[in-house]
Amino acid sequence: MSLFSAMMASVSGMQAQANSLSTISDNIANSNTTGYKQASAQFEDLLSQVSTTSYTAGGVGTIVNFAISQQGAPTAASSPTDMAIQGNGFFVVQNASGQTYLTRAGNFAPNVNGNLVNSAGFTLMGYPITSGSTATPTNINQLSQITIPNSGVSASPSTSGTMLGNLPSNATVVTGTLPSANTAASTYTDMTSVAAYDNLGNAVNLNVYFTKTGANTWNVDVFNAANATSGGFPYGAAGSPALLSTTLNFSSSTGALTSGSPLAIPVPNGGTLSLNMSGMTQLASSFGITQNNINGNAPVSYSSTSIATDGTVSVVYSDGSSRAVAKIPLATVPSVDSLTSTAGDVFSANSQSGNIVVGGANTAGFGSINSQQLESSTVDLASQLTNMVVAQNSYAANSKVFQTGSTMLSQLLQMLNA
Repeated sequence: MSLFSAMMASVSGMQAQANSLSTISDNIANSNTTGYKQASAQFEDLLSQVSTTSYTAGGVGTIVNFAISQQGAPTAASSPTDMAIQGNGFFVVQNASGQTYLTRAGNFAPNVNGNLVNSAGFTLMGYPITSGSTATPTNINQLSQITIPNSGVSASPSTSGTMLGNLPSNATVVTGTLPSANTAASTYTDMTSVAAYDNLGNAVNLNVYFTKTGANTWNVDVFNAANATSGGFPYGAAGSPALLSTTLNFSSSTGALTSGSPLAIPVPNGGTLSLNMSGMTQLASSFGITQNNINGNAPVSYSSTSIATDGTVSVVYSDGSSRAVAKIPLATVPSVDSLTSTAGDVFSANSQSGNIVVGGANTAGFGSINSQQLESSTVDLASQLTNMVVAQNSYAANSKVFQTGSTMLSQLLQMLNA
């Protein structure tokens, strides 16, 4: 009977407007929530039966959508671990159970363990930066919790460095006892020193000897300056081996280094120092070292944290030096607006959205990470208040239809009982 269908349709209308009002209520409540994506109720007609002689109302249904791909405006924040993404991409986070989600809510802060956790309790995922590592993981299962060493004292051993300079091509070939023999009679062409650090942050001075042994050929010998006898050879016991003895070969036509770099120098009580000498030259000029940069540092205390636009997390120490400790990747899916929204302003992938793809910030398909910024909610309060009035009036109209149908049904029953 079409009278009953009219009443059921009005009920579905009231239910649909109630759903719409719920999304409006959520939007208004989260108008200041970091990274919140505005929800909306989309209406769809429910046809029950249509003919030329009668009509059975089907009513209306709703589908709730979230404008996940819409970007909120960036706002200034005070903490360097507060982050906003400019462009495409999401932060990868995990809950306490280890489930992985995506989010744009970048209000992270270090917890007692140094892990970055946002206000909803989700932990930021990334990967540690180790010596020589450059590749960004492409599999989300390769990510781990980011830890920032934000307390205590830290020392970094020397692992890499660069030395640039010139060795005189017109120098005399040394024919006597070479530095590698480590005797009081050892002779050389030129010498310089570099400062490195061991595992405990102790400074280790290394004396580097350059000895011309032939046309376009130089020997390099490295000794620990602390073992020098009377300021020079021998270092320690006579005949003791150098920390490193190797050969540099130069081009006879250009004076450029052709082989022998980098030098792998074992630092006493430290790691292996990879000293890049690829820029050294052998030209008809005097000996001189123009660049001598070695990484590592003495014990210093934590001062602050900095995050670059490519997601590199660095610890800044009290002496002004910094050390990269981790990198924050970004992630996305083929269909962003199809992600499943979950409490805490996080999203999970599903069959409609497609699988999660991980990449580096500032690379193709991904935006940049801006430290000391947060992404605002995408809610427009003015439009939400307008929508609330529309929903209220529509609800009232549907309730009036139900009342009218109820009155007509009562009249029909009275006629049947008469």
